[in-house]
Amino acid sequence: MAFFENVNRIKYEGAESTNPFAFKYYHPEEKIGDKTMEEHLRFAVAYWHTFTGDGSDPFGDGNMVRPWDHLKGMDLAKARVEAAFEFFEKLNVPYFCFHDIDIAPEGEDLKGTLQNLDTIVDMIEKYMKTSKTKLLWNTANMFTHPRFVHGAATTNNADVYAHAAAKVKKGLEIGKRLGGQNYVFWGGREGYETLLNTDMKLEQDNLARFLHMAVDYAKEIGFDAQFLIEPKPKEPTKHQYDYDVATALSFLQKYDLQNHFKINIEANHATLAGHTFEHELRTARMNGMLGSVDANQGDTLLGWDTDEFPTDLYSTTLAMYEILKNGGLERGGLNFDAKVRRGSFEPDDLFHAHIAGMDSFAVGLRVAHRLIEDRVLDDFIEKRYASFTDGIGKDIVEGKADFHSLEKYALGIGKIKNQSGRLEKIKATINQYLLQEFSK
Repeated sequence: MAFFENVNRIKYEGAESTNPFAFKYYHPEEKIGDKTMEEHLRFAVAYWHTFTGDGSDPFGDGNMVRPWDHLKGMDLAKARVEAAFEFFEKLNVPYFCFHDIDIAPEGEDLKGTLQNLDTIVDMIEKYMKTSKTKLLWNTANMFTHPRFVHGAATTNNADVYAHAAAKVKKGLEIGKRLGGQNYVFWGGREGYETLLNTDMKLEQDNLARFLHMAVDYAKEIGFDAQFLIEPKPKEPTKHQYDYDVATALSFLQKYDLQNHFKINIEANHATLAGHTFEHELRTARMNGMLGSVDANQGDTLLGWDTDEFPTDLYSTTLAMYEILKNGGLERGGLNFDAKVRRGSFEPDDLFHAHIAGMDSFAVGLRVAHRLIEDRVLDDFIEKRYASFTDGIGKDIVEGKADFHSLEKYALGIGKIKNQSGRLEKIKATINQYLLQEFSK
């Protein structure tokens, strides 16, 4: 059965194309530097928003129109697999991602849940044998079911902790079986609502124990995927333990996990933490911890995780600048953890949304590559910090200075003269590069 009958394979047609089912800027085979666009961007489709999302929100029931709506239970799960691989093929996307309950419904008990997963994983494995689309990462959903009301690895209930461990154990086995390149830990309810009834130290210690057990089991079964922590500051918990990249890094270092994990950065999570997307990318990159990206954007007028498809070209440019400076994402990718708007409820809108996101990052890639090639920011920054390349500045950087030598130097300076940061000039230059991309 075809679920998207009126959509053919999406192809690159160029900026002049008026075909809504065509890429205008994303040309998978085009080389940017020493890699093709497809190799640089490593796009992935998020199973949950694309195939299980129904458009519901806190104020309204689901309204999405999907060709598989009439089905239920395992019949629905199987239809979604068929629809997913048709979608992947027509979009020509190299990767996909999923939570366990995205692909299979929970059973009456844990045993039934695991059996459902086995059935659907059998089906996915069969499709993957003839598909170019591979598994970027999978994960276990440990936040939706009421059992996780107090958390999973940070719960106060040891029974829930054990249940969570069983889900992750299965997730690691599935990841190995499907050739997953990464495995993600997003602690949706790993945090607290109030300190009045919380043992924060025990919760964080238990979370670390849980992650160490996952590392140990992955080694035991020979699953060599990159482990990823995905930070988020709030929502659904008031204060999550992986608040932002810096907080996650501190946690990993404290519990001796830094050699086993990198960071999966989501744009909308960055803004919820009060940071820019590029800030979180830079923080991870400069610490050698940038692993993968959930590509979306938030709404500046709304204070929650709106998960919009990325269309802000300024943001995608600065994001790709950090990714290119990182040498790429290695085993990671750009996963569209994004959903169509509630008003965009027809199946075709799923293609329009992904095309928009892929084109936006393609533009960002082109412009960021040129900015790096022309050393636009590098030259300015090097000049701005030139005082640390010789004299007293060099002594500071090399650890040769102390308060005695710095005081002696400061007493002989006289009047201190600063230089302009030229921020407006830099922003205008980036705008110029962006506009040049569209005038070709």
